[in-house]
Amino acid sequence: MKAKELRPYAERLITQAKRDDDRLHARRLVLREIHDVTIVKKLFDDLGARYATRPGGYTRILRLGPRRGDGAEMAIVELLGSEYQPEKKDEKGKKAETEAKPRPKRGRAARGRAGQARAAKGDKGEAAGKKSAKTRGKKKAEETEAE
Repeated sequence: MKAKELRPYAERLITQAKRDDDRLHARRLVLREIHDVTIVKKLFDDLGARYATRPGGYTRILRLGPRRGDGAEMAIVELLGSEYQPEKKDEKGKKAETEAKPRPKRGRAARGRAGQARAAKGDKGEAAGKKSAKTRGKKKAEETEAE
């Protein structure tokens, strides 16, 4: 169902849920469309009370852009008053968290037991005086030529 088609359908159901006069009839009209009793109960108890003073326009359509794969336009239909509000942290809390986190291991130190043992010792491989296999091979070749 397209978002523009869904919007009047949802708003009509919420308007029915707001009705104070002949509430039983309104509930039965909504039950024709929505067959789940728990959803109808929530619609009449929570949403009808929330939008009792609002004259209409209970929903908002947020366009998300094209979907990967087939390029279909995506959208979210949300109820007004139920927007996502992330918790804000103070700057001191953010700094304390970033300092307390240990940095992830990278490179050879992150691989296997040998890498962990090397990282615990503080050995950096070639930088700590270890020679690579190519360098050792060249020195052996030079030594044999000198003899």
